[in-house]
This record gives sequence, C-alpha cells and structure tokens, in this order.
Amino acid sequence: MAQIGSFTRGENGIYTGEIRTLTLRVKASIRPSARDHDKSPDHRVVANGVEFGAAWTRAARETGAEYLSLKLDDPSFPAPIYATLSQGDDGEHKLIWSR
Repeated sequence: MAQIGSFTRGENGIYTGEIRTLTLRVKASIRPSARDHDKSPDHRVVANGVEFGAAWTRAARETGAEYLSLKLDDPSFPAPIYATLSQGDDGEHKLIWSR
C-alpha cells in the first residue's frame, strides 16, 4: 500500500488536496453528496470541474474510526483505483492506494 495523496478537511466537510501517481498529478476535492439510496456515495471526487470518483464513509472494525473508501475512475485509467482516506497523526488525511 502506498500513499498517493494528501488532503485537509475544511469546516464545511470538503476535503482538498492532491492525488499523485506515476501518471497522475491533480488537485482534487472530495465533496459531501446528497444520497439517493443506500448504495449512493457519501462524497464525490472532483478535479478541474470533472467528477472522476466517489467515496463512502466506513468505520474501522477494531477502532471504530471513520474513514472514506474511494473508487477513482477515468477513461484514461486501465482500471479503477481503489483507495482509503484516513486521518493521520498530524491531522492531515492520507489517501492510501490498495489493490
């Protein structure tokens, strides 16, 4: 697992930061979203005015700490990117890629 981004959370609940991989470097925001049904995402991931991902609020089994489970996708990606956004010790939120 590798860190592919870092975000800060504003008082309005919007996370702002940057996503970085070998082929991607983009400033992005993760914004709360109205849910239409139980499977709808809690947040939408936006960069340059284009939505390219969604996030669901989850809780860790052991600690109960909340984190976001993200799915990022774009026609230029060979496959979707799955990641988690969790708060680090310094208050910064770390985006960790997983496969």
